[in-house]
Amino acid sequence: MSPITIEIIGYVASILIIASLAMTSVVRLRILSLLGSIAYIVYGVALGAWPIVIANIIIACLNIWNIYRVLTSTQGLGVSPIAIDAPYLADFLDAHQADIDKFQPGVRPEPGDQAWLFLRDGLPVGALIGRVEGGDFHVKLDYVRPPFRDAKLGAWLFSEGFGQLGLSGVTSIRTNAGTAEHRRYLRGIGFIGDGESVSRAVG
Repeated sequence: MSPITIEIIGYVASILIIASLAMTSVVRLRILSLLGSIAYIVYGVALGAWPIVIANIIIACLNIWNIYRVLTSTQGLGVSPIAIDAPYLADFLDAHQADIDKFQPGVRPEPGDQAWLFLRDGLPVGALIGRVEGGDFHVKLDYVRPPFRDAKLGAWLFSEGFGQLGLSGVTSIRTNAGTAEHRRYLRGIGFIGDGESVSRAVG
């Protein structure tokens, strides 16, 4: 391998590691970090720099394990009820209102709504707001912060996690697709419907 090629590989590895630090998504951060560590392994082998190789093999294994854990494990996922007028909920929504409005514009909690916080390893990472009408649960807001969107919280909640909401007698979940991107997300977790309103069965 020529010195120029080796140098290019080193630059690519550095760029990938730097780019990973700019990611808001935990999974994307890990993927870029994994690619960067693989490039550093090649770089280290080409130079005969075995400390670089060994360190980056370990880093690559840690990244693979963490990507697998985030994408496949539901351990650490949960919901916690919170009063619709709780100051913490108001502060959380205010802090993320600009991001919320990108996907579900104009959504605001109202008296009679119910609210829950999404939890990841015990920490609040999102919010769910809705209300029960007859046998339907109408979702007004289903929001997760950008770093945790790849953790599949929505898919988990509206399947095996739905029982944690403590809602009895609900047979279907309904919501409105606020934007095209929001509609793609809803279709991806099992909601169906051709109009603005989409639904899915419980369970």
